Amino acid sequence: MASSLTTFADETRIALDTLAGRAVGLFSPSLRLGVTGLSRAGKTVFISALVHNLIHGGRLPLFEAQKSGRIARAFLEHQPDDAVPRFQYEDHVAALVDDRIWPDSTRAISEMRLTVEYESASGWNRMFSAGKLSIDIVDYPGEWLLDLPLLGKSFAEFSHEAFEMAELPVRSDLSQAWRDLSAGIDPNADADEMTARRLAESFALYLKACKQDERALSTLPPGRFLMPGDLDGSPALTFAPLPGLGEARARAGSLHAMMERRYEAYKTHVVKPFFREHIARLDRQIVLVDALQALNAGPGAVADLERALTEILACFRPGRGNLLTDLYSRRIDRILIAATKADHLHHESHDRLQAIVRRLADRAIARANFSGAAVDVVAMAAVRATREGTVKQGRETLPVIIGTPLSGERIGDETFDGTTETAIFPGDLPAKPAEVFSRRDRDTDGSDPLIRFVRFRPPKLERTAEGATLSLPHIRLDRALQFLIGDRLA
Repeated sequence: MASSLTTFADETRIALDTLAGRAVGLFSPSLRLGVTGLSRAGKTVFISALVHNLIHGGRLPLFEAQKSGRIARAFLEHQPDDAVPRFQYEDHVAALVDDRIWPDSTRAISEMRLTVEYESASGWNRMFSAGKLSIDIVDYPGEWLLDLPLLGKSFAEFSHEAFEMAELPVRSDLSQAWRDLSAGIDPNADADEMTARRLAESFALYLKACKQDERALSTLPPGRFLMPGDLDGSPALTFAPLPGLGEARARAGSLHAMMERRYEAYKTHVVKPFFREHIARLDRQIVLVDALQALNAGPGAVADLERALTEILACFRPGRGNLLTDLYSRRIDRILIAATKADHLHHESHDRLQAIVRRLADRAIARANFSGAAVDVVAMAAVRATREGTVKQGRETLPVIIGTPLSGERIGDETFDGTTETAIFPGDLPAKPAEVFSRRDRDTDGSDPLIRFVRFRPPKLERTAEGATLSLPHIRLDRALQFLIGDRLA
């Protein structure tokens, strides 16, 4: 699908950019790692924990280069793209370590460069390699990525799909106000700015309601309606799908023509540059997935998460190049799909969470006609906020997780104050992933969730005898690092 997103002119610019990047890379090897996921999946926390553990020599037993002692040091450098905001690593780590609060979520694209100096495991490589790799980490909202399929859709197709999705049982009540407003609109009437604004605002409110915890829906384009960045209030965001559009062309000066023009402007000035300047330049990618939130919200949210994964995978450029094609074309040759917040479950359910997300990913890969890259799935927590224990309940011993729930989190009638440590039994995921999908196929309403969990504060970090703060604890961050960059440090 990615090839249908660009014109010949776009491909020419991508090729020239890649050629220039490869020339620089001959003397200073680098790797561009994309980090994405839908909101609150943990992108900011993942990047902060990755960098913190590498800089501070964290406990990463499955990351071979670190385990074998071949990494001399890791340090931050100035990023190569001056026009892209820097990822505010220092602020985010201070929030995690000093204040024990989760850092602000990703609202726009940002970037940082982490350079690793290492000794190759191969004598042959030591002769020809500088033993230095710069990792350019690109952080961007998954909501923006879900805009890329719009490039292949007309305004009429976009409108038809939007209304079709809005009528699904899991969305219909949330979209009712917008659909009622749209039903009273004549697309062929004269263009009117206030009508366009009312429709756009109502449509955006519906999308934002879908995103709330109770529904936890994922497929919500256009992404800038949820995260406008610097486009807030601009005409490029003042459009909405219209009902009942047929094959006929829009009448000049009509509301239909105005909406169609703004939709096309959104694609041209917002979506295409994002793909060309960022997505088409990636070498590796991690997609963070908050599967627990979807499971908690019910079968409709699980189905929507699968749809979102399908569209995300269809937007990448997967595959392996060769010496010639690599000069002018980048391909993503490794993609990791990471189920986050594994620390919200007892370790007995980690493999089950991983199996559920692998099943979701396998179905998404098949539907997206995706091939040519290595894809792996892992259940992880970039920052582990809990520890494990057991509690007696009558004759039964229950596995629990222990941590400090965020202020305001609730279980039943109990509301937590943000300071009290608590032991919680989150429930068990089914042993067979098929049970999750059979629940979905039966279209249960989500009133009986598979698991119930609360959000926890970041952990209080241990300190050495000398008073130094240890690196951020995690679950399987080392495995993620090994898959994403381990071969480049071999």
